[in-house]
Amino acid sequence: MSTEARTRRCWWRWPLEILIIVALVLVIRAWIARDLAEGPAPEFEAYLLDGSPVALADYADRPMLLHFWATWCPICRLEEGEIVRVSESHPVLTVAMQSGSADSVEAHLNERERELDVVLDPDGQLAARFGVRVVPSTFIIDPAGQIVFRKQGYAPPLELRFRLWLAGWL
Repeated sequence: MSTEARTRRCWWRWPLEILIIVALVLVIRAWIARDLAEGPAPEFEAYLLDGSPVALADYADRPMLLHFWATWCPICRLEEGEIVRVSESHPVLTVAMQSGSADSVEAHLNERERELDVVLDPDGQLAARFGVRVVPSTFIIDPAGQIVFRKQGYAPPLELRFRLWLAGWL
């Protein structure tokens, strides 16, 4: 059989291979996020770094992003600029998990010229309520308090913005 005939006969192979790779990536992502909270977001009350009280209910008017991170996490450092940019157009609350004192987290943010609403979670209790074992972990919560998106690991900024937009329409 000639090369041309073989090429015509197998035109469907590369789309099938791409489909298999995409399906595999989606299955792996679902498996990684299997322990993360879903459904109604666990309510909590805490304090921001500046001492002001904050509760999840404070964000009930719009879709919001809840982001768990740590000062020692290289992937968190990679995406924190994008989280700051998302916070300029959407409500964002971040949780510094096992990252030291308020002063050390504040110093980290100042050093990197970042401004975020941050709750300290020194012992991981808040993270455990959301099923978070790995940072970064990201949740998008709709105005009704339902978790509509959850992800562990790097979250591309366009995906976050699209899902926040979508959460406003659901």
